Amino acid sequence: MRHLVLDTETTGLSAAEGHRIIEIGVIEMVNFSVTGRSLHLYINPERDIDVGAQDIHGLSSEFLADKPVFADILTELTDFIKDGLLVIHNAPFDIGFLNAEFSRCGHTPLSMERVIDTLPLARQKYPGAQASLDALCRRFDIDNSHRDLHGALIDADLLATVFVELKGGRQPGLKLNDGTENEPSTNNVSGEDKNLSGFVLRKRSVRPARIFAVSDIESAAHKDLLAKINNPIWLC
Repeated sequence: MRHLVLDTETTGLSAAEGHRIIEIGVIEMVNFSVTGRSLHLYINPERDIDVGAQDIHGLSSEFLADKPVFADILTELTDFIKDGLLVIHNAPFDIGFLNAEFSRCGHTPLSMERVIDTLPLARQKYPGAQASLDALCRRFDIDNSHRDLHGALIDADLLATVFVELKGGRQPGLKLNDGTENEPSTNNVSGEDKNLSGFVLRKRSVRPARIFAVSDIESAAHKDLLAKINNPIWLC
């Protein structure tokens, strides 16, 4: 199962008013574990950035002036996310901006059917509680002290950890691989007790195999039953 945890930063709050994406961060997860693969892109929005938005993410027009425009990073983005499930906090915001950019490039829009929105997921699991990314980090004791400003890759990385917790957590007490996979799992032939991951294997005598023979009466009854069935598969 492949998830792509995604976040964006923008020039303002409304794609409908012509605001643009200026940063994209994507973290890849497979089977709810971060793989180490990520995508981080800065984008020239070809327009001014609202003062309120810049106060949130700290990205300026001067910094973005020499960055590629969205059309130049489109292929890199779509090749990375492919057909994986997108995990986004407050997905309508990011998907709205992405689809506005896709539309400008004549690209097929992203479907909400391939999106998992962690905001309603958190509100459903903790009704009445704050559901911002910072609030969820506090709830799950996730260190976000490095998040002085919003950043797409930083927020995607934090959201990946939050997403795992919302889906049930990693169960740290369950160790499936602690280096003992080569130890005997059923027979202890040394005569000594062994402690494997908290389980003590003790020496036991091996029971001889038991044979359950079919009697002549049972065999005859079985053949009689098969004779009453049309084309019984047990005769094939």
